[in-house]
Amino acid sequence: MGHEDHEHEGQRPGHDTRVPEQHKARAPRSIKAYVITCSDSRTEATDDGGRLIREKLAAHGHIQAGSAIVPDDPQRITAELQRAGASGAQVALVTGGTGLSRRDSTFEALSGAIVRPLPGFGELFRMLSFAEIGSAAMLSRAVAGVSKEGLIVFAMPGSPAAVRLACERLILPELGHLLEELGR
Repeated sequence: MGHEDHEHEGQRPGHDTRVPEQHKARAPRSIKAYVITCSDSRTEATDDGGRLIREKLAAHGHIQAGSAIVPDDPQRITAELQRAGASGAQVALVTGGTGLSRRDSTFEALSGAIVRPLPGFGELFRMLSFAEIGSAAMLSRAVAGVSKEGLIVFAMPGSPAAVRLACERLILPELGHLLEELGR
């Protein structure tokens, strides 16, 4: 097969575009998720970001292993991640505390717990967010990765718009695929 044969196919030699679809086909359909809201001011009544995550998970047929609202304190966040793992959750979806204020310590707490970072999540989140809100997107410290215990962690800002963007465009389309990849 000559070089010109690959050009008309629109792909690199040896590149099989079906591989991600094959992996997604083997991916689990239902995932156990734990939702953590990091905030000093949110309550059950005002936790719009956490509520939105729970609604999106349910709409996609995923199981909620638990949820919590914790103060933006590294020790409390780390303890809640441990509870998430103990609940049998495969993924922890964290909202809030990803900004730059003195009280925003979610990034530090989660970065310390992550042993296998997934930098593409933060990069793509900021790129998509930039299209919506402009240069302020660079202030977000959205982060994702896998803890040493194998818990997948996604941290996103607390605003419902940011939660919607992260869940709809990045997390939910790839969650099963990510678990399938980790299980290989």
